[in-house]
Amino acid sequence: MKQIRIGLIGAGMISNKHLQCFQDIPEAQVVAVCSRTQESAERCAAKWNIPSVYTDYQEMLKRDDIDAIDICLHNNLHASAAIAAFQAGKHVYCEKPLAGTYADGLAMVEAAKDSGKSLHIQLGLLYEPNARAAKRLVDSGALGEIYHARSVAFRRRNRPFVDGYGSADFVQKKYAGGGALYDFGVYDISLLLYLMGLPAPRRMCGQLYQKIPMNEQRRLQSHYDVEELGTGFVRFDKDLTMDLFESWAVHLDSLAPSLLLGSLGGVKLDPFSFHTTIGDTELDCTGDLENMDFRWTHTEPKEYAYTSSEAHWIAALTGEVELLPTAELALQTMLIQEGIVLSSKLGREVTAEEVMDASQSLMMPL
Repeated sequence: MKQIRIGLIGAGMISNKHLQCFQDIPEAQVVAVCSRTQESAERCAAKWNIPSVYTDYQEMLKRDDIDAIDICLHNNLHASAAIAAFQAGKHVYCEKPLAGTYADGLAMVEAAKDSGKSLHIQLGLLYEPNARAAKRLVDSGALGEIYHARSVAFRRRNRPFVDGYGSADFVQKKYAGGGALYDFGVYDISLLLYLMGLPAPRRMCGQLYQKIPMNEQRRLQSHYDVEELGTGFVRFDKDLTMDLFESWAVHLDSLAPSLLLGSLGGVKLDPFSFHTTIGDTELDCTGDLENMDFRWTHTEPKEYAYTSSEAHWIAALTGEVELLPTAELALQTMLIQEGIVLSSKLGREVTAEEVMDASQSLMMPL
């Protein structure tokens, strides 16, 4: 059994989710953790039985016995950590989104190619049973020609820090790059791009909002300067389109889920349903995803590699499966997100080329 020895950078809230998943993967061995303070690094190491702790990630990267790095930092710290890891000859797994800007994300992708090492991004919805079911329907031709998608991420009122959870870094552009569109929308946008076959964005328009009242003291403490709602429309090559509604706070009880439309059928993703016409009869179908997931994972030898982002990464590093194009999905998602930001700023539709040219680095040193 090949072991993948992992060094973790970042010991905050999100690292616990990664580490919990690694506990269930025999080939994954987390051997070191690096955090800003000795106290947080030691606390994480004690909780997860990690043998070595660091406060200087460059020192950790010097170790020859570490194969790969897991980055659990705020968005604008991703690029500096990832690029340093590639220069040290390590594979990289990075928490979403790819970075804080398209420019920084592109720098990460190019550094991975230059190093010959792999870059994997945590796009957790790709591995959910509804996504795997939708992918099989698409691949089987059940949807026919795909032509439109709708990306919906909904919270009624659950903004980081100002509504009571998480740190203020989540709502500051200098750390996060953006708000709901970046933090929340990345999951659904990237999943739909995956199901659509990763089409190239060509033109984007949209609007950002921060309208819902918040505790004034928390606003001042947080320096909240990102959107709580992002809306938009994207035109891709081959005449594909997508509309978006990504919210941290809106006055609604619920919204219809993300969906994918094709000439022969349509899919709603959560809750999952498939809609088609057979024998000139409109049919609406649900699925037994629990039984499907059980059957696939117990009868198909490599299905385990598609049940979580962490399991997929380790399976790819051990050569069991080919790594999904999560870096490319995340980069195209970032292009769309930044395009909507630029469109909102300029008050007009923008091209992908304009977004690429306008994108500037927000990369921060650790």
